[in-house]
Amino acid sequence: MLTDEFGREVTGVRVSLTDRCNFDCVYCHNEGLGDTRGPMDPQDDEMSTDDVVRFLEVAAEFDVDAVKFTGGEPMLRQDLEEIIARTPDQMEVSLTTNGTFLPGRAEALVDVGLERVNVSQDALDREQFAAVTQSGAYDRVLEGVNAALEAGLDPVKLNMVVFKHTAGYVPEMVDHVAANDGLQLQLIQYMPELTGKPEWNVDIDRVHGWLADRADEVEHREMHNRRRYWVGGSESVDGDEPDSKGMVEIVDPVENPTFCANCHRVRVTHDGYLKGCLNRNDDLKPMGEMTRSEIREAFRDVVADRVPFYGEYMVRNGDGEWEINEKYVDEYAEV
Repeated sequence: MLTDEFGREVTGVRVSLTDRCNFDCVYCHNEGLGDTRGPMDPQDDEMSTDDVVRFLEVAAEFDVDAVKFTGGEPMLRQDLEEIIARTPDQMEVSLTTNGTFLPGRAEALVDVGLERVNVSQDALDREQFAAVTQSGAYDRVLEGVNAALEAGLDPVKLNMVVFKHTAGYVPEMVDHVAANDGLQLQLIQYMPELTGKPEWNVDIDRVHGWLADRADEVEHREMHNRRRYWVGGSESVDGDEPDSKGMVEIVDPVENPTFCANCHRVRVTHDGYLKGCLNRNDDLKPMGEMTRSEIREAFRDVVADRVPFYGEYMVRNGDGEWEINEKYVDEYAEV
């Protein structure tokens, strides 16, 4: 297993299969690359099926034991089932999707090895959902969540980006997952440094506080030093215990050195670059023609150069503001 100079073992990879998407979410940062949504047809720069599988096989050589397929919308890849089927057996396979293509495909994905799924669902309000995603696919997403549950993907984790447009719907979404077995909720802090529009930001600590007051149980999760809140649903008939509990987790990386110190993932762009940090694009490592030797060399290099974004790459100055630590400004900035 490869370890960077800060002692962080790389145990997982996030592989973007495409930057195409049938949504146009207002907060999109496309795995840190920026909103680059282009034509919906398959693009020549996307890694081929064999390229993706070859990368995963090399990553497995370094004891990477988990892969999450992302996009864009990864289910626009018609070879997704083949890619999952050919993923090394040692790897846990998960998927982040907007859910619109899960009806009709969820069962097949499970059959070939998909184990977990995250579905983006930013509001339970149809009009607000349309405003955030720039799509009219609200009902289709709900169908996709049900299809995932019926296919045996339990739990299904709902991803909700928390910012000005959605913050008011957090209580309703928490109630939703508490009342529906098989659902969990991941509240994702809005990242203005990647998406712009800082005026959309909300104080995520207030969300933590609200959940802590409401939760029946708070669990500390080692990965990224996260907290999980177990929130009860409506009371049962006898009034003693809630009829179910929903798990709510907050992903809050912004200005969070503890989060960055616990990062164990490397990212792969749809066009075959390795990326050591979500927030950086000056550390991209090309994998060339995607031969095994080129992949190995690039993987070793990107791990060796990984730096916690907050606390190392970004440091506090004398005024308490974050600024770039010139020590880590990378020679690959022009790649």
